[in-house]
Amino acid sequence: MRERVAIAGLGYTAFTSVSPGSSYRELTYEAAVKAYEEAGIEPKDVDSFVCTSEDMLEGYSISDEYCNDQLGAVLKPAQTIPGDFLHSLAVGVMHILTEQFDIVVVQALSKASNMKTIPDLLNFAFDPVLNRPLDVTAYALAGLEMNRFLTDGRATREQCAAVVVKNKANALKNPLAGYGASISIEHVLESEPVAEPVRLLDIAPYADGAVVMVLCSEKLAPSLTDKPVWITGIGWSTDSPTIESRDWSGAVAVRLAGDMAYRMAGITCPAREIDLAEVNDEISFKELQHLEALRLFEPGQAGRATEDGQTSPGGALPVNVSGGGLGVGHLFECSGAQKVLELVLQLRGEAGSRQVPGAGVGLAQAWRGIPTTSAAVAILSA
Repeated sequence: MRERVAIAGLGYTAFTSVSPGSSYRELTYEAAVKAYEEAGIEPKDVDSFVCTSEDMLEGYSISDEYCNDQLGAVLKPAQTIPGDFLHSLAVGVMHILTEQFDIVVVQALSKASNMKTIPDLLNFAFDPVLNRPLDVTAYALAGLEMNRFLTDGRATREQCAAVVVKNKANALKNPLAGYGASISIEHVLESEPVAEPVRLLDIAPYADGAVVMVLCSEKLAPSLTDKPVWITGIGWSTDSPTIESRDWSGAVAVRLAGDMAYRMAGITCPAREIDLAEVNDEISFKELQHLEALRLFEPGQAGRATEDGQTSPGGALPVNVSGGGLGVGHLFECSGAQKVLELVLQLRGEAGSRQVPGAGVGLAQAWRGIPTTSAAVAILSA
């Protein structure tokens, strides 16, 4: 990289199952005000805005038109990414690396509680000719993929349930998380069947929330923050949308996105160089699959590592200390933002009772969820 890019300001709301007191515009406004205050800037100081929005999940056509007012971006350079926050973060980083912009604001939100037909919305991501007419839910695909993962010997059913137990327990120490709980493996295995072997507690429940971050160039960072967190690597990749031709056992797009981010960050041995990771766990087994795709564990070893406590707080590689999607909630386009938020707090030493001692390098990974194969990875350092 020619110049480093810093996260200089952070604004966020709590992540909750419902937010009846705030519209999605007000959620973004609350987060934006906090981010600008922390960085000591006003919207007029921002050179470019990158919003994250998916029309179907916002309930509006051309929903990006509704991002500008609450960010202070009217008549300023602004664009919308219909992906995860990490995709928007990549665009923001590239803006600064062009040396044409010094301050870029990146935003994402979830107002999932507004949407009453989310399973039907997810089904629209299926091929309209081959798959959608089958009239199955996207969770049926998750069940098939999890069956393949287990049949290939990548983990046991109990190890997948251990992911849920760990992440919901982690969320109890996160005041922003909406789904913390003290449960057992038996609770997970005996919860309501959804699409065998996927049970209700294996699935990250939906949540509302918003995150806004102020990015800046290396030369400007000292004037905006005394605790910069550097984005040292970022990568993204998408596999085939066709479920008949994709790899069901691995997560190829996650592996390629991770490798791209590692190359940029100069990381050659992720398992030794990453201090903590926040990865997608929308379905319990996905945390294990993603950890292996990211080369943080050998194939077939992430489940055992979880069982042995290696991915718990205090373990060799703490994973989803925030609670992950299972404990914080599934935030759709805002999912990657919650993961970067947790890393920033950890790398600043501001994570309170869940602080990972000596955290210096963190990894955030996002996946756009079933039935997609879009992934992105960011490497952050103190």
